[in-house]
Amino acid sequence: MQLEKEFLLPMVGLEFESFDEAYDFYNVYAKGQGFGIRVSNSWFRSKRRERYRAKLSCSSAGFKKKSEANNPRPETRTGCPAMVIIKLVDARNWRIVEVELVHNHPVSPEIKRFYKSHKKMIVAAKKALQSEPVREVHTIKLYRTTVVDALCKIDKRNERNIIGHSKHLTLKEGDALAAYNYFCRMKLTNPNFFYLMDLDDEGHLKNLFWADARSRIAYNYFSDTIMIDTTSLTNKYEIPLISFVGINHHGQSVLLGCGILGDESVEYFVWMFRTWLTCMLGRHPQVIVTDQSKPLHIAVSEVFPQACHCYCLSYIMLRVPEKLGGLNGFEVIKRRFNKAVFDSLTISEFETFWGEMTSHHNLRENKWLHVLYEDRQRWAPVYLKDTSFFGMLPISEGEGSTAFFDGYVHKHTCLKEFLDKYDLALQRKYLKEAMEDFESRSLDSELKTKLNFELQLSKVYTKEMFKKCQIEVEGMYSCFNIKQVAANGPILTFVVKERREGEGNEKEVRHYEVLYETTQVEVRCICGFFNFKGYLCRHALSVLNHNGVEEIPSQYILHRWNKDCKRKFLLNSNISDADEESSSQWHENLFRRSLQVVEEGAQSEQHYEAIMQELNSLVTEVSLMDKIICD
Repeated sequence: MQLEKEFLLPMVGLEFESFDEAYDFYNVYAKGQGFGIRVSNSWFRSKRRERYRAKLSCSSAGFKKKSEANNPRPETRTGCPAMVIIKLVDARNWRIVEVELVHNHPVSPEIKRFYKSHKKMIVAAKKALQSEPVREVHTIKLYRTTVVDALCKIDKRNERNIIGHSKHLTLKEGDALAAYNYFCRMKLTNPNFFYLMDLDDEGHLKNLFWADARSRIAYNYFSDTIMIDTTSLTNKYEIPLISFVGINHHGQSVLLGCGILGDESVEYFVWMFRTWLTCMLGRHPQVIVTDQSKPLHIAVSEVFPQACHCYCLSYIMLRVPEKLGGLNGFEVIKRRFNKAVFDSLTISEFETFWGEMTSHHNLRENKWLHVLYEDRQRWAPVYLKDTSFFGMLPISEGEGSTAFFDGYVHKHTCLKEFLDKYDLALQRKYLKEAMEDFESRSLDSELKTKLNFELQLSKVYTKEMFKKCQIEVEGMYSCFNIKQVAANGPILTFVVKERREGEGNEKEVRHYEVLYETTQVEVRCICGFFNFKGYLCRHALSVLNHNGVEEIPSQYILHRWNKDCKRKFLLNSNISDADEESSSQWHENLFRRSLQVVEEGAQSEQHYEAIMQELNSLVTEVSLMDKIICD
């Protein structure tokens, strides 16, 4: 996207990082339209003389005082109403809160007239040329290139020699304007909306990231395990979309931000990941799941050094037909591959099954399988039993994950079309979550057994998560012949037999080793189900039941699946004492407390009406405080 002599229209809701940036933006717009500007009014906080509100007007605004001189200068002002009012928000950014674009006098860029405010633009442009290039800027800072290009006449041919290797997004006609309008509208209607653009020195758009308020709020609850979805990049879609996805308390995927990537290189991934972290206030996830890609691996290691980085098994399984489908005996190879991946309970079993597959079918020199095997500790379930995935890792054939925007993005979807569908996709997801919340709070779950485990789970878990746990409770009936085979102090080892379907729908019996620690009532099954899914398997439940334990121990009841997990999270969150001078701490504390208000207000219509009434009163009171300070 090249910006040459394109002047962005002032709109309510646009934000800037400083007063000077807001002034420069309006000044550039004014020069493009053919008028000058001045600061016609400023409001200051009385104690520190800190400006918190200002009115930028057309230079023809108001009228000059009458002069007593013998030959007064002729009146040049017309009382022009054109202006913008900007206000300091969050103690950091300046936001346009009022706009009037209509003048009461002729304005035109063709009228050759020099205004005092334009002189400041030349000085700013010269400084910009001497400084380091800006890499990370908000949309509003796009005017910087216009200033430099229009006023200082940069030789583009020389500049291209320096940065000619820079890669950027290729946008269709209308994409840039659609993105600009969308982000302006979101900032106006959704104050906690976040977006950032990455530009090269010529003003080309390299990367773009955004996250709405709901995504930023959801990250507070569901930031433990994250999927970085690059399906659009892998499949070479027209829109190079990258999505950050978590798992909510219903086991559904939840969007935590998304972006458009200009190039699949380490540099571009690093920018995207760091921007996402900045948006989420720097809190790191514990587990990150991505596609198997060297640039992705390097970027994740650099930005998230403490996180456990795993490769998405769903992506790998989808590539099996593509990578191996042309081989003789593919169906047999596929069955052996699935057996190694999904049926291995121990590392030695995986090694044996994998070795049999590669040797029997002469696949030891297959490059794709060789790379997979080298990276096996990052994707094969048998190596990942100590990592918490909360359902993000498939552990049986038929399981898999779909892209968050599946059905909304196809190979030839452009950015403009995607932004049109983006709100629709999110609204449907949010509506589904709201319905699940309502049903979980209001409806009793149907019990299918007489086991106390089932009753216990039905009282605390959301409806969808209870159904998943219920399958494991019912599955206890397929477990039998539970025997203790070893003891080491308080740690007892049991073997549980289970009847399950094998090849050709034939029944087979499998043996599962379960460790049971009697003092802390801890249980661990060799299948690793608890870490993979976030709730206990039928084998572990059978051992607990065998030992007379009537309730699932509290350490295995995860609050992230609870009906009121959001409320509990907020009640347990520490609100630190705000430093008198720390605006960032004020913002953090207010943000966390406001989340609690939102969750409480969503519990019922009565809660909603009561909180809305109090909020309206509070806003009125704060506005009166501002007016008193101003006066």
